[in-house]
Formats: sequence, C-alpha cells, structure tokens
Amino acid sequence: MKFKRLIIALNSILLLTTCAVSAQQQLSGQIYLNQLGFYPSGPKIAVVMADDAQEFELHDAATGRVVLTGKLSAKRTLATSNLTTKIADFSSFTHAGTYLITVAGKGSTAPFRIANDLHHPVAVSSLKAFYYQRASMPLEAVYAGKWARAAGHPDTTVLIHPSAAEGKRTAKSTINTTGGWYDAGDYNKYIVNSGISTGTLLAAYEDFPSYFDTLKTQIPAEGKKVPDLLLETLYNIRWMLRMQDPADGGVYNKCTNTHFDAMIMPDQAVQPRYVVQKGTAATLNLAAVAAQAARIFKHYPQQYPGLADSCLKAAVKAWGWAEKHPDVAYDQDEMNRKFEPQVTTGGYGDDKFGDEWIWSAAELFISTGSKVYYDAIWSRLNDATGIPGWSYVSMLGYYSLQRNLKSLPDYSKGMTGIMKKRILTIADRYIEVLSSHIFDTVFGDARSDYNWGSNSTVANQGILLINAYLMTGEQKYITAAISNLDYLMGRNATGYCFVTGMGVKSPLHPHHRPSVADGIEAPVPGFLVGGPNYEKQDKAAYTSNEPELSYTDLDSSYASNEVAINWNAPLVYISNAIEALQKKK
Repeated sequence: MKFKRLIIALNSILLLTTCAVSAQQQLSGQIYLNQLGFYPSGPKIAVVMADDAQEFELHDAATGRVVLTGKLSAKRTLATSNLTTKIADFSSFTHAGTYLITVAGKGSTAPFRIANDLHHPVAVSSLKAFYYQRASMPLEAVYAGKWARAAGHPDTTVLIHPSAAEGKRTAKSTINTTGGWYDAGDYNKYIVNSGISTGTLLAAYEDFPSYFDTLKTQIPAEGKKVPDLLLETLYNIRWMLRMQDPADGGVYNKCTNTHFDAMIMPDQAVQPRYVVQKGTAATLNLAAVAAQAARIFKHYPQQYPGLADSCLKAAVKAWGWAEKHPDVAYDQDEMNRKFEPQVTTGGYGDDKFGDEWIWSAAELFISTGSKVYYDAIWSRLNDATGIPGWSYVSMLGYYSLQRNLKSLPDYSKGMTGIMKKRILTIADRYIEVLSSHIFDTVFGDARSDYNWGSNSTVANQGILLINAYLMTGEQKYITAAISNLDYLMGRNATGYCFVTGMGVKSPLHPHHRPSVADGIEAPVPGFLVGGPNYEKQDKAAYTSNEPELSYTDLDSSYASNEVAINWNAPLVYISNAIEALQKKK
C-alpha cells in the first residue's frame, strides 16, 4: 500500500507540473534514469526498455514545453540476460532546471533536476546513516529527527567468550567495548567489516580533505572543530581500539550476541554480549585503520591530545601480534565444536590473509616510513588484487600508497608504479564495457556481478575509477564513475533508487531492525541496500529470475534488501567524491 500511495502522489505531482503534457501520459515503468538528475556539464543518460521505441523528448517540467528531441540508440543486449534496452543520450543539453523525459506510448519519467549540487542530498544522507548505526548511545531528536531512539547495547560489561580467554582475561570475565557501529541490519559489531568501512571513509577524507572540512551532516560535534566525517569515524575507531587486548596486541573478531536478535529496537535487545577469539584478519584490520587514523588525527592535537600516538602504538602492536600468529582464521563452526555457548551470528570468516598484510603494511609504511613494512608489501606484490570487499582489502593499500606518493621514499617508486599500472588496467577494462552495456554502466556485464551486496561492488568500482582519475586527470574515468552512481540512483533494471529516502522510488522495507521496529512508516534514510542477488539465499518472494531483477523490497530479504556499513562506506566515497570534483570545475 505504501508503494501504491507513492505512485499516486507522484502522478499528482506530474499532473500539476506538466500541464502541457498529454493528460494520458503516465509515469513509466520502462524509462530508467538517475532519479536525482544530472550535472549541467556531465553525461545524461536514460534507459528505455522497449524494442519498438524510436525517439524521446525532454520536457521542461514546469511548462511541459519540449526542449529537446532525440533518437534512441540501436537495441542493446547482453549475453547473460534476456533484457533488451535502448539508450536516450541527452548529454548535449546543459541548461539547469527541472525536466522529465517522455517516450511515445511508454509514458514519462518523474521530474528530475539538472543542477550543480545534484548529489549533495545522497552525499550527506549516506554519511549520516552511520550516526543512525551508533551503538551505546541515544539518538536525540535534535540530530535524528523522527528516528530518535533510546540507547541500546551499552557494552560496558561484555563477557570474554571461552574461545577468547587468555591470561588475565578469563572466560566470563568482562571488558568494556562500548561504542562503534552496528554492522548491518543486526546489532552486532564486527572488526573485519568495520575495517574496510572505516578505512574507506578515512580514504575519502584523505582524497578530498578541503571538501569534507565543510560538509555538515547534523551530528553531535562534541564542542570540537573537527569535520563531521572524522567525528563519525572516530566513534567507531574508539570501539575498534577497545577490541584490542592490551596485553599482547591481538584483536577479538567481534562483539556479539550468541544469536541474532528479533526485529526489535536496540534498547529492547538485552541478550548477553561476548567478544570471541582473536584472529589474524581482525588484528591486521585494526593495524591498517589505526595507522591510517594516526596520520589524519595528528592534525588535531588540541582536540584529541595523544590520540594519534595511541593509534600508531596500537597499529604497531597489532602488527607484532599478527607476525607471531600469521594464520589464525576465524572458523565459527570449529569454534562452536570446542566452546560453549555456541555463536551463530555473522562469521566473516576468512582464511587467506595476504590482502590484509598488504593493506596494513601499506598504512604502516606511510605513517612510519619504516622499510620493514615496505618489505612486507614487496614480498606479496605478485598477489592478485581487485575491487575491495571485507575479505579482499589489498586494493585499499594500493589506493593509500598512490595518494601519499609525495611522502614516500624514492626506493618505493618501482613498487607504486606497478600498483598504478594495475589500477589503470582494471579501470580501462571497465570502460571497455561501458559503451555496449544494456544500462550504459560499468557494472553488470556478468551474471556473477549480481551477488550478495552487489550494490557495494557498483560503488567500489566507482572508487577505483575515481582513483584512476586522480592519478591521470583523464575525464573518461569520472564519466564511468558517474555511470555507476547513476545505476545506484535508479538507472537499473529494477527502477529503484537503492538508497533509502532518496529519489521517487526507493526501498521502503529494508532488512534493518530499527527501520522495521520503530513504528515509523519511512525507513531510516541514507542506507544503500544490498541490491540484486541472483542466488536469493533468503528464499523471499522475488518476481523474476533475471539476475538484474533479483531484488525484492521486503524486510525478510536479507539477501537483497539488507543494509551494511561496508556497503554504505563506498557510497559515501563515490557520492561525495563526485560532488567534490564537480565543485572544482
């Protein structure tokens, strides 16, 4: 019923704003585009899913006047899909304003903008989403609006699980792991997923510091003159540091219940909380994030005395533990065979750590200058790399080394040159796909692209393309990155803008406990849902078997409609980076 009311409201808007357009014109289910709109000087693409259409019209939304008529492209197909499309390219039109597109017999889009600050709403909202994920504190109405809520999970007396017992930290003794972000639709906190999420946000700041210095998201400022992005990441970094055993530097994999909570609010979730065994992946994730944070927060000595030093010491100590324990995988099934109580929350199991070694060594090399870390990277330089994910993070180290080239010693130039070539090779491969793809995007030329969290792949591809641009200055990489943001904002087979609260058709029922349990019709805004997933592990109700359409807006669909911090972080990066780069033009 919510969606029906939304469509009725949109049709009413169209009738009011497009009086010169035929009264029979309806909102189209066959014309898909970025629902926010386009930059005046940027690419402007809409996709029409109709073989028989030949032309499109661009209308002024206020008057209905036709301002541009264009021909649709030849039909596009994809070997892995039965879908066919045609492309409406109106990039030549550069006048700011509010417009809509019509195709004879196929209806009309909702109004969209052509404007310079186009993605500012999603740039702010996607970062603000992390505030809504904060554990251990109330969300006050002055910051959270109607999504204000009571504090949940103080996590001041978290139990040591028998798998984590060591030294003075005996089983069932307690430690303080307060703070941090809830990981996804659940209420647990995982170091491995926090690593890539926090690292990506810090990378966004390092790439665009002057932009983020002025970006406001209406979060508690603590009386400090610190950019909102850094305030937010620090809330999670402090939690990550609490997850380190000060005795030896090892890091517990997660702070968790024994099993997932029901769809209830955080303050109603009162299961006992545990930290579980230390692991190599978790420890190297902390080493990377803490080393990265150290060089950023050293510029805020008055606001945070000693923080940078504490972060760097934690990073070095974590590295030392990992050297002594280089292959400790978190195998939850094996742990449950040995210890009680059994834990059935997210595993984030990973048994290959070469990528974590590269990322953490890169961050430590940049922050300390020690050749020990350079040697660690060099010894693994032949390892494969690619788009980052929680279990595949070496590319984060590649990015950091490229952005910090000026501070690196001369002997590292050969290594960083190899890394640059690899990044550009991947970026150029993406661009080859762009001109023939059925949705004119970089993403989705293979069935396997539509897996769990596919939308995070879309955003992470965009980050790689932006890094390629920062290294070369070639506009083609920004054009390709924008194509992926266009996909997330509505130019995809489902017709959804995949960010809650954005566009004219966005998810209303994400798999996100507060959004389900708070009694508010609108979901908590700013969250990127997982997106099409052809494997459909949740067995929810889907309407299509096409990989591009394997999405359903149901809160039971954890396989396609859950939210997660490691999906939101690359959305923060790509949306804000594109805004920052557009402002420089």
